[in-house]
Amino acid sequence: MNDTITLSHGSGGLQSNKLINEVFLKYFGNDILNQMNDAAQLEIDFKKLAFTTDSFVVNPLFFNGGNIGKLAVCGTVNDLAVSGAKPLYITSAFIIEEGFSIKKLEQIVMSMANEARKSGVKIVAGDTKVVERGNVDGIFINTSGIGRIYENVNINCANAREGDIVIVNGTLGDHGMTIMCARNKLGLVGDLRSDCACLNSLVDTMLEAYGGIHVIRDATRGGIAAVLNEISEFSNVTIALEENNLPVKKEVKGVTEMLGLDPLYIANEGKLCAFVPESHAQKVLSAMQKHPLGVNATIIGKVTEEIGQMVYLNTVVGGKRLVDMPSGIQLPRIC
Repeated sequence: MNDTITLSHGSGGLQSNKLINEVFLKYFGNDILNQMNDAAQLEIDFKKLAFTTDSFVVNPLFFNGGNIGKLAVCGTVNDLAVSGAKPLYITSAFIIEEGFSIKKLEQIVMSMANEARKSGVKIVAGDTKVVERGNVDGIFINTSGIGRIYENVNINCANAREGDIVIVNGTLGDHGMTIMCARNKLGLVGDLRSDCACLNSLVDTMLEAYGGIHVIRDATRGGIAAVLNEISEFSNVTIALEENNLPVKKEVKGVTEMLGLDPLYIANEGKLCAFVPESHAQKVLSAMQKHPLGVNATIIGKVTEEIGQMVYLNTVVGGKRLVDMPSGIQLPRIC
């Protein structure tokens, strides 16, 4: 590993994994943290809870479809929801640069309150620090969240099984490409908008359709490629994707082709993937498609009978392409 931190260490790919394993897990590792789920599953007073924490440093702070405040609430709620938990409480801490606009801060706080209200969570604690001008890029937000895990639900990154169907709830890469275009003022037109949204009501709908879903993950940094590689590793399975089935907006496809990027590796903030036993996949898919956040839900692949840890893509021309864990950095500071 490098001697110094680079931007690649925050990309959600190979360097991020090395940093987590060789520094944080080396010292913090325990039976709960080592599971590497989006939220820790805790048992306190005989109740099973999920607990998560996250930090948000997106640039720009405001973008089409949201801002850093909305992102902070949605990101925290989603980490709890995809762990099979009902989100209950959030804390939020702000590190603010001297000279930051109070009007902008109010906009950010208001959007956080709105998202919390819509998702049914309460922001119950917080902290504010102000640092000298130049030491923070406007504002950073740290959150923690806690939720109650539903009874008879066992969602875990290590639970994928042969025959599982892989479902996503909509188009890929919307958030990352929106941030890229806003940051670099590319001036592109069309329906390019962040998918930032709280997914807990969608997850509830999915679990009502079938409570035995094996894995649910939200595909944020590193995109769907990073998430699927993590699931492949922890479940020790091979996952085959179908290129024809990957849902990508024409605007996202156009920008990624122009910039030489792959939508599989682009961040999302309102998309999840689920691993569902084949016998129940159609029921879950139909339920998702009736929900506003799952209208474009589709099956993108399957866990195969092949031995080993691998993710590959069956291409439109009849070949196979390996989908590796992302290495390096494509889009800095997308959340």
